[in-house]
Amino acid sequence: MPTHLENEGVLVRRAQAGDHEAFTTLVRQYERHIYRLALNITKDPADAEDVLQEAFLKAYTNLKSFRGDSRFYTWLVRIAVNEALMKLRKRRSAPAMVALDEPITDGEDQEIRRELADWGDNPEQRFGKLELGEILTSAIETLELPYRTVLMLRDIEELSTEETANTLGLSIPAVKSRLLRARLVLRNKLNRHFKKAIPA
Repeated sequence: MPTHLENEGVLVRRAQAGDHEAFTTLVRQYERHIYRLALNITKDPADAEDVLQEAFLKAYTNLKSFRGDSRFYTWLVRIAVNEALMKLRKRRSAPAMVALDEPITDGEDQEIRRELADWGDNPEQRFGKLELGEILTSAIETLELPYRTVLMLRDIEELSTEETANTLGLSIPAVKSRLLRARLVLRNKLNRHFKKAIPA
């Protein structure tokens, strides 16, 4: 969840009243977060840039219809996720989406449910914060799209479970189920990575 540099509600009301500078301020506050979200879904910088522009254009065009039932940022994230998923649907070579309740197909279902093994030294001490961040980002990118999207919204953008459910058109139990699976797969991938990295 981005830190609000200015009061979001005030900026939205000013923008709805025709204050272009207020909307520009909203763009500046949220564009980095929306781009990161789009990139994690599309995995393509050009597509992510398109999603960013399309999301803000659609938000601006429909600003008068925003009634404030949710936060503006949550509304913007919903638009961006929809735009990103549309990009993937148009990309013929995109991998097929996985249904929510299908089993995880990485062949390691038993390992996923195990407790993490001892990694020995603190990973941050061994690899440094920058490398650890890159490792985590790479691991997230390998998740199947349905799980990756939920993980991004809940754990990175810090939307609530209800907001995530509304954004993706899912039930709250479905979000919780998908998030649990995503976290388990991610933990398993990180566990394997660090076990390989630590000499026997």
